[in-house]
Formats: sequence, C-alpha cells, structure tokens
Amino acid sequence: MTDIGKVVQGLKPALLMLMVQIFFASVNVLYKVAINDGMSVRIVTAYRLIFAAASTIPLALIFERKNRPKLTWRVIFMSFFCGLFGGSLFQNLYFESLALISATFASAVYNLIPAVTFILAVSCGFEKLNLQTAAGKAKMLGTITGIGGAMMLTFLKGVEINIWTFHINLLHKKGHTGTLNGDSGSKILGIFCGLGSCFCFALWLIIQTKMSKEYTGHHSSTALMSLMGAIQATIFALCVEKDWSQWRLGWSIRLLTAAYSGIVASGVMVVVIAWCVRKRGPLYASIFNPLMLVLVAIAGSLMLDENLYLGSVIGAVLIVIGLYMVLWGKSEEMKKVTHIEITQEFQEIEVVVASKVDGEEERQDNKNNGKVYN
Repeated sequence: MTDIGKVVQGLKPALLMLMVQIFFASVNVLYKVAINDGMSVRIVTAYRLIFAAASTIPLALIFERKNRPKLTWRVIFMSFFCGLFGGSLFQNLYFESLALISATFASAVYNLIPAVTFILAVSCGFEKLNLQTAAGKAKMLGTITGIGGAMMLTFLKGVEINIWTFHINLLHKKGHTGTLNGDSGSKILGIFCGLGSCFCFALWLIIQTKMSKEYTGHHSSTALMSLMGAIQATIFALCVEKDWSQWRLGWSIRLLTAAYSGIVASGVMVVVIAWCVRKRGPLYASIFNPLMLVLVAIAGSLMLDENLYLGSVIGAVLIVIGLYMVLWGKSEEMKKVTHIEITQEFQEIEVVVASKVDGEEERQDNKNNGKVYN
C-alpha cells in the first residue's frame, strides 16, 4: 500500500494537468457555441473573469483564513500582471485571433506556448538547458516533438477517418460570423494577436512561478489574479463594446459558457495549475497544452460534426510521445534534486553528530586531566 501511495503521489501533478486540459477543451466547445450564438468575445471574457473572482474569493476566505500569507505591495504588483498576462490580455488576444484568422492557425499558434515557455524559463533561470545529460536532451527533443505533432494535427489532413458519432451538431450557423479571412491586413493583425496571446500565457507561467514562491496561498493568489483580470477585462469591454444588449446573459448558452468557464476553468483549474507550477515548474505545466488540441479534435468530431483525418491521429500520437519524453526528463531531474537534498541532509546530520561527539570527548578529556592534577 505504501508503494501504491507513492506512485499515486508521483502521478498526482500529471493527472491534475490532464484534468485541466479536459476542462479547457470543454470550455473551447462552449466558446464555439456561444460565439456562434452571437455573443461578444470581449464580454464573455469579462464575465468569465467576474465569475472566476466571485468563486475564488470565498474559497480563499474559507480555506486560508488562518494561514493566509502576508499581503504585500510586491504580491499585489505580481497579481496585477498575472491577471493581465494569464487572464484579460491573453484571452482577449487569443479569441480576437480566432475572429480575424482561421481557427486552425490560431490553434497552431497556441501550441507554441511550451516552446516559448521553455525559452523564457531558460532565460529566467527556472529551467536548465543541460544537453550533456539524457534528461536535458529528452526535454528539448520532447518539446520539439510535441510542437511538431501539434502542427501536424493542425495542418496535415490525409485520409478521413470515420469513427463513432453521437449524431449531435451543437453549431447551428447563423450566416456570416464576421471572420475577415479575405482582408490581408486583418490576417496580419490576427497573426500578431495569436503570437501575443502565446507570449502572454508563457509570461504568466513565469510570473506565477515567482509569485507561488513568495505567496504560497494558492486560493488567495488565484483570487487576486481573477479579481485583477476581471477589473481589467470589464474596463476594456466597457470601452470597446457599445451594444449594451450584449451584456444580457439570460438563461441560455451564454450564461452557461460564462459561468462554467469562469468558475471551473478560470477559478478551480487555475488553483490546480498554480499548485503544479509550484511543484514541477512552468515548463511542466505548459507541456500539457497540446493535449487540449487532441481533446478538442475528438470532441469536434463527435459533437460538432467536424471531420477527423489521419494527420490528426498521427499528430496526436506525436504529442503524447513528446509529452512522455518531457515528463521523463523532468522526473529524472527531480530524482537528482531529491537525491542531492537527501545527501546534503545526511551530511549535515553527520557534521552535527560528529561535532557533538568531539565536544563530549573534549569535555571528558578535561575531566580526566582535572582528576590527574588533583
């Protein structure tokens, strides 16, 4: 039972990050339906972060009322940028790119997050680019393999694969959706928005790593981030959107999308991500992002009447292989770090014991010398 407990504890971060991607994939499906219903991306982003703040603040007050870390201006400053890069700016840029260019390209750009995070993490000193070791080579090769698989899944079609279907099509198109694929200027803007969202998410993981070390309350840090992001996204939506009818949710898919994405994706799941980032680092959290594309492809084929191709399956396999390689490399590094820490602890214990023994011997010699002289 002890061995099973250790295995489960070791797999806990991976299982939690897999759960995060499942919930994020379901949010993407809901976003597709809500935008197809005519809802503004900026307003659904604002509502999402408002619901996130409304759900995480009570959790922080309940679970961390006795052991909440001290709130400093430095923590508030970092939470502002976490809310900006991980919440309002990231979501607005990503979904704006979806509106300006094809969803295929936007999804492909999104899967560059692990590579950008790896570069930023190495630059900031959170990850070591040690290509002399097998773990370092595995992390580098796994990251490249995962990104290559994501690109293949997105761009390569090949033979169409007919799998089981629920015969459900949640999208009922209402004519022109406003995608500006014909305008080259809009395409360029959409590309920059997609790249900007990629860098924003990677920057958030880096800042979250720093904040998790200084402010260890996961619920409180998530609540602060959601509150900052909600304020920023609401102000931006109020300045840009002039149609006040867009703010009415009603009992519809709009309310479900805003509440589910806010409470679950931007609330509970951010707590999970913050915990995993603190335990395994920003690269570990970002490398799971391509799995969402696999899950969305499966969900789209089953429920959104989208086609699944051989290229998608091959890309999915490459993503899983790359993911396993990075996890193996990271686990090997964690083993080495743990071994070094245990070795240092034993050395410290040996030094303390040795100093005590030497002290006892010295006192005993002094006593013996005193008796001789007397």
